[in-house]
Amino acid sequence: MNNTYLTLSNVKIYCEYILNDKPPIILIHGFVSSTHTFHRVIPYLKENFSIIAIDLPGFGRSEKSKTFIYSYNNYADLVIKCMDYFQLHNVSIVGHSMGGQIAMYIARKIPDRIQKLILLASSGYLQAANKWLVYASYLPFFHVIAKHHIHKNGVLENLRNVLYDHSFITDELIQEYERPIKDPDFSKSLTRFVRYREGDLTSEQVKEVHTPSLLIWGTNDKVVPLRIGKRLEKELPQAKLISYENTGHLITEERPKEVHRQIYSFLMN
Repeated sequence: MNNTYLTLSNVKIYCEYILNDKPPIILIHGFVSSTHTFHRVIPYLKENFSIIAIDLPGFGRSEKSKTFIYSYNNYADLVIKCMDYFQLHNVSIVGHSMGGQIAMYIARKIPDRIQKLILLASSGYLQAANKWLVYASYLPFFHVIAKHHIHKNGVLENLRNVLYDHSFITDELIQEYERPIKDPDFSKSLTRFVRYREGDLTSEQVKEVHTPSLLIWGTNDKVVPLRIGKRLEKELPQAKLISYENTGHLITEERPKEVHRQIYSFLMN
């Protein structure tokens, strides 16, 4: 994979990519994550697809901007600008957790350019932060509280929460998930995320996403329970749900071969 930095929406964005004459897919990570989410799946995917993966603003190696409006709508627009930069059409999107919600936002915006969606333990039906928390985010010391909250449980405990099999927790994985947290501006960008993040798509909006969608879930997901996947399957007009036993939220880490196999079958047929 090649890597570079792009300036999109006035934000410096970290991007990994491999472009060839194969069908293009865009990989979108989830909350407090990065392109590393897909590090075990990419070696399989790159055999059959062109791949673009970015760290969303505020996360991973991308800029922790103090001016970007951290909303799903703006994240979707940024991914579309990335598509424009690479001159991509008929793209399929793979989104994990929050990335799945962003993928659905994109499909609603530009349905003619999105071929298929693969939603991995996708966020669904979350509401925006309550108004009192939004008001509190304007207090000058709120980012200090946010920083304390982030560090309260620690990366190791959070990884234990997203993985069913804790043997997958390695020093490398811990380091990657610590990366954005160590940035002095991370808590400030997280504060802006709390302030501006809309709610997830409503049931009525989900029903407007007619892009063929494959949903892949772990039955032991503690972050986004399987019942969310079942609800999305019912409400998305063209959706199929596949689940794996003894698998948590970070399904790309625990089931890379299976995830690749399902993506390949779905996109190539």
